Amino acid sequence: MILLSGPCVIENRDNVFKIAEQLQKLNEDKRIDFYFKASFDKANRTSLSSFRGPGLDEGLKILQEVKEQFGFKLVTDVHETYQVAPAGEVVDVVQIPAFLCRQTDLLVAAAKTSCAVNIKKGQFLAAQSMKHPVEKVLATRGCDDVNYESSKKNNVWLCERGNIFGYGSLIVDMKNLIAMREYAPVIFDATHSAQVPSTGGTTGGNSAVVPALAKAAASVGVDGFFFETHFDPSIALSDGPNMLTIEQLYKTVDQIFAIQDIIK
Repeated sequence: MILLSGPCVIENRDNVFKIAEQLQKLNEDKRIDFYFKASFDKANRTSLSSFRGPGLDEGLKILQEVKEQFGFKLVTDVHETYQVAPAGEVVDVVQIPAFLCRQTDLLVAAAKTSCAVNIKKGQFLAAQSMKHPVEKVLATRGCDDVNYESSKKNNVWLCERGNIFGYGSLIVDMKNLIAMREYAPVIFDATHSAQVPSTGGTTGGNSAVVPALAKAAASVGVDGFFFETHFDPSIALSDGPNMLTIEQLYKTVDQIFAIQDIIK
């Protein structure tokens, strides 16, 4: 099982290392293909005054230290084409944010790295529309066949994080998980699916529903999961309301494996 997990944003070196240390058991679990996730810049925050992160240079330096200290593979998101090449020298997965999943230049730049590319489905798109971002990455990598096996071979993933229907919440249609697996391996982003967008000057969330969403996705069948986590979500500088505590993360992972064992 692919598992992407870590804090939403690099708050500071100490907090990142504190979280990374507590996730070591996931990296040691032979059932898990683990990737530590943290963002060097959150360019799509609701408010201009919201914390964005340390920036490209300092952020990649901290991520490189995490890799060297803990032996983790890494994933981070990019928002601009100039960020892709330097990020690709440090991380193992370049993540395309949901709002940018149609940005051709960003997808092509990511495809030119040696990294896996995790494309988050736009909250405004149908599952079938995600064939086209996958096609852009595969074509750049010299592959004309857009299907699950081609994407798996070329390290292209799709990530589900819910749809917005206009009433201030995200809805996860489990049919999307099935539909998108026609084009690529699918990662289910359980914590961002629990967001409640634009609650005033910030994005809110309801972390209580995260385990239920993850268990539902496990029963449908996906290739991996994405969970943002923190030792204390109440003080997290980004996405705290929809994060799991580290203890909740471990419990949820155990429940996912229990479900997967039943449906094998």
